[in-house]
Amino acid sequence: MKEIDVKKGLNQQEVHDRIAKGLINISDQDTTKSYKQIIKDNLLTLFNLINVILAGLIIFTGSYRNLLFLGVVISNIIIGTFQEIRTKRVLDKISLIHSMKVSCIRDGREKQISVEEIVIDDILKLKMGNQIVSDSIVRQGSLEVDESLLTGESHTIIKNEGDFLYSGSFVTGGNAYVQAVHVGNDNYAAKMTKDAKKYSKYPSELRDMLNKIIKYIGIAIIPLGIILFSKQYFILNGTLKDSILNTSAALIGMIPEGLVILTSIALAVGVINLARHRTLVQELYCIETLARVDVLCLDKTGTITEGKMIVDSYRSENKHFKEIMKNMTHDLEDANATIDAIREYFIPEKSFECVKTLPFNSSKKYSGVIYRDAIYIMGAYSFIMNQPDKKQLKSVEDASAKGYRVISVAKTTPEDLELKHLEWIGDIYLLDKIREDARETLDYFKKQDVDIKIISGDHPLTVSQIAKRVHLEHYDSYIDASQLNDDEIEEAANKYHIFGRVTPKQKKALIAALKRQGHCVGMSGDGVNDVLAFKEADVSIAMASGSDVAKSSANLVLLDSNFDALPEVLYEGRRVINNIQRVATLFLTKTIFSILLAFITIILPFEYPFVPIHLTFVSSLTIGIPAFFMAIEPNRNRVEKKFLENVIKVSLPSAVSVILCIIYIYIIASIQGFSSEVITQLAVITIAINGCIVLTKVSHPFTLLRKIILVFVYIGIAGGLFWAHDIISMLPIRSMSILLDVGVIALILIAGSKFGSMLVEKIYEWKK
Repeated sequence: MKEIDVKKGLNQQEVHDRIAKGLINISDQDTTKSYKQIIKDNLLTLFNLINVILAGLIIFTGSYRNLLFLGVVISNIIIGTFQEIRTKRVLDKISLIHSMKVSCIRDGREKQISVEEIVIDDILKLKMGNQIVSDSIVRQGSLEVDESLLTGESHTIIKNEGDFLYSGSFVTGGNAYVQAVHVGNDNYAAKMTKDAKKYSKYPSELRDMLNKIIKYIGIAIIPLGIILFSKQYFILNGTLKDSILNTSAALIGMIPEGLVILTSIALAVGVINLARHRTLVQELYCIETLARVDVLCLDKTGTITEGKMIVDSYRSENKHFKEIMKNMTHDLEDANATIDAIREYFIPEKSFECVKTLPFNSSKKYSGVIYRDAIYIMGAYSFIMNQPDKKQLKSVEDASAKGYRVISVAKTTPEDLELKHLEWIGDIYLLDKIREDARETLDYFKKQDVDIKIISGDHPLTVSQIAKRVHLEHYDSYIDASQLNDDEIEEAANKYHIFGRVTPKQKKALIAALKRQGHCVGMSGDGVNDVLAFKEADVSIAMASGSDVAKSSANLVLLDSNFDALPEVLYEGRRVINNIQRVATLFLTKTIFSILLAFITIILPFEYPFVPIHLTFVSSLTIGIPAFFMAIEPNRNRVEKKFLENVIKVSLPSAVSVILCIIYIYIIASIQGFSSEVITQLAVITIAINGCIVLTKVSHPFTLLRKIILVFVYIGIAGGLFWAHDIISMLPIRSMSILLDVGVIALILIAGSKFGSMLVEKIYEWKK
């Protein structure tokens, strides 16, 4: 290591030389997608390709009115692209605002630079509250450092000149100039968490379901289209134009053209809503996943506690104890979490004549003040007393077991400079400061049937007492994880709720064990020691006050480090799941009956009854427009059962009912001698009525917005069927017999939907 003058730092030429050699603290963490990637992802999809091919075939026929389905496709692309760009801008803005700055000495001047601008040998100025962002060596001064983000242990470590500082730790006291010795991936924190950089797809039932739908439809759509066209053209001797239009209509009906886009929009709206609640979403589908979490694992430090101390009380028989402490807090210049808490409780006041201060250091483990009349020392009882009193020692141990950090105060005469005759005069009891929002948030998750487990590197008794202070159930169900072997973790994960002295690898193992037991597991923390657990968890939540590597590997970052933001994330997850469930029911009803109708048309001697404009008209009114508003409306209802089960329960019976009605139409057509135009007329009315029935069903419970949508849809359908029939290539409804047939069709659809749903529900119950 080349020693750099701490007062001058590097000059600009030295900085440029190091940048040219790549010796700069640049992170390789991916940011948001580029504009080019967003446009590409929305344009270049399988279904868009199929739609373009179908549009080309329809243009070939000259039936341009049947190209109206492209309006839906183009709208989806525009809306999806706009929403993703809007989300990107929100995220980029948040990232810019919250980028970390550090004090650096360059060219003899102190300046603020971003973490990514640090180069090897930079001189950094650190003080209380700073995070150590690059492995460094202390060059001048001394620091108190909290390495709990790395080790899970909350004890403070003193770093003097020549000592090594690990990136990811925090300065809790002191001031120092330090020299960066590692940058980027060479940092200790980066090496420890190299697995955190690897991409891993977090589980999402919603995403997996959509991918399955796309996969199966993508496999089926092309062969079905070829077979259907061949039958229409070669077997039924249809014209080339009619065969293309009928086949195009069948394929358009199979494509859930707006479902994927609307899901992305619903999630993107969730990202923006959460940004307003100071929550950064880094994994889109984790919004959904958190709504499904049934076990939430929390790291104590930084999650339940603030990482600060408060004085709870003190014990002393010395009537001047408060005055003594006020003078000590006035005269001591130490800056750390412990003295700051004592200083806040015993307001500094000068009434004694100070001769000399004895600052805290790592070798003596105490601090003190020499006054004209006495010397006062404070520190851990076992360290400051040469001959500890067994009764007093037991009192300290009992208080420690209850979660207190005990600072003892002792007195001696000014002549006893070697402190051999110290007399105990009092104890100060400090506690980890609980986050103001912790108790309320934990109570909320309890009401939502989410099991809470605390996983910490601290002593299990200490963690248990903190759990008791936040009214956590089973606070007394604790275990020392250092006593567990790998084989015992599986049983312990299910049996205990408080885990102390847990290593980073054990955190990961505990979460893996809970997942094997069928739980959806969330993990909240703020340190490097939490990263392995983050990568294992179904969804991970980091505090903005935590380490950079923890934030970069988490799915969610609470930007104000406020634990009470989690309920809002849960609400957004519910909104997405419940709304997309409604939307998916609408889309999949059309997809399922289109596929079934294609099979029926291939097997039976029927012509396909629709052309593209028929499906465009009905789908736009009963699916497209309502789905857009439903996807983004508020919804805080609990997520119940399985997503696909809830969708299939409505969509499958409704789709089958449509097929039964169309078979009925072909039967009465053969009896009454209906023309193909009348068959098409009844078929369009069938899917229009069915669309209204399904939309009405998924709109329960009715809200003002849903009522307005329903009225708009009913009027639009009636207007199209009775007054705009020419535009949608249909015969006008004038015959009374047609109206009677429509009545029968409506009854079949209502009865089929109702009894079919009951049957599907019974089948699911039987399978369980």
